[in-house]
Amino acid sequence: MFSRITDFPRMLWLLAVALLITMDQASKSYFSNMIPLEAAVEVTEWFNLTHRLNAGAAFSVLSDAGGWQRYFFGLFSAFVVTGISFVCLFRKASPLERSAGAAVVAGGAGNLIDRIQIGAVVDFLDFHLRGLHWPAFNLADVFVVGAVIAWVLLSPKALGQPPSDHTDSKAGR
Repeated sequence: MFSRITDFPRMLWLLAVALLITMDQASKSYFSNMIPLEAAVEVTEWFNLTHRLNAGAAFSVLSDAGGWQRYFFGLFSAFVVTGISFVCLFRKASPLERSAGAAVVAGGAGNLIDRIQIGAVVDFLDFHLRGLHWPAFNLADVFVVGAVIAWVLLSPKALGQPPSDHTDSKAGR
């Protein structure tokens, strides 16, 4: 009577996206409430927890562009999230493609939520070495970068394998 959740990859995909967005938003909320804006808490000599707002893109690109970037990056994020969601939900996709898509969609959506709510993205992870700081980032950024790296490294072309037919075994998936 009851099917396993793995029998419904689209539902599993939606649950994964929801879980990742929840993790991203909960972590941003927690650190925003625990650490004052622009302050940092030293965890190790090379890692801080911080509370920063990034109005730009990855690595704070265009963060001081005057405000137009909020709308540009918001629209860009919405376009990417919608496009990848469509591919993952309505087209044939391998488990790797669906997993990477879930991480990219969750990361893009998590940062889009921030842009809509507060006009900037909350960053709280700060790695540094001898005074050189990697730009602060958040879990949404980790999801997107990790998914892209995994997809590139594990794609059939990278593995030297021919692409396979990604048909789903059950109708309606």
